[in-house]
Amino acid sequence: MADADSFCELFPQVYLAFHRRDGRRSELTNASRAVLTHLAGSGPITVGAAARHLDRAQSVVSDIVTQLEGHGLLEREPDPEDRRRTLVWLTEAGINRLRADADVLDRTLVAHAMEQLDDTTRHELIDALKSLIAVARRKDHQ
Repeated sequence: MADADSFCELFPQVYLAFHRRDGRRSELTNASRAVLTHLAGSGPITVGAAARHLDRAQSVVSDIVTQLEGHGLLEREPDPEDRRRTLVWLTEAGINRLRADADVLDRTLVAHAMEQLDDTTRHELIDALKSLIAVARRKDHQ
């Protein structure tokens, strides 16, 4: 229990030291975030397929896709299996925006702190956190 107590006392300090301080997490609307998130998980799909998944009218999703495409976050490409269909897919900028939107911690602050640690300590820290998460996931599925 002492280790659990120590971890629980340290975790809020880690969060306070490294949390994002940029105010609003993103300029993405919930609808735009939903489209980007779905595409990240599904791969290239048609606007119709995205609309069905999101339970939205195809015209609404098409408008969202057009807006995201205008911001360089999505691109349309011909379906290689059926050239009559058009698929939408994340651009590199879309992938990066979605990743940044999901970040809780400031990667720059974490990177600066990590640079102050020796390689062994840095790797042990990452490995220990991965192990702790793996144990928690196994427990959740028992």
